[in-house]
Amino acid sequence: MKVHIEIDCTPEEARTFMGLPDVGKANEVYVDLMAKAMKGVGSVDKLQEMAGQMAPMGQIGMKLFQNFMEGATAASKGSQGGRSTNKDE
Repeated sequence: MKVHIEIDCTPEEARTFMGLPDVGKANEVYVDLMAKAMKGVGSVDKLQEMAGQMAPMGQIGMKLFQNFMEGATAASKGSQGGRSTNKDE
């Protein structure tokens, strides 16, 4: 016998239901620190060095770096009068 259950909930509701901790504040602090660290990056070499330092964090760190770079690119396009198209939204 197979039983299929479909649950419609937000990610926050799912996290609470599964008993996972809320890491939102820790994530905000981490993102702020990364943004501050990236402000001084003016060359490709420095950017590559920064990415290398994040590599030990594995896929999560690299995904965060990718999201940061996509956000910076979108913000740059927005400040130049262009529109950003984000496929995830």
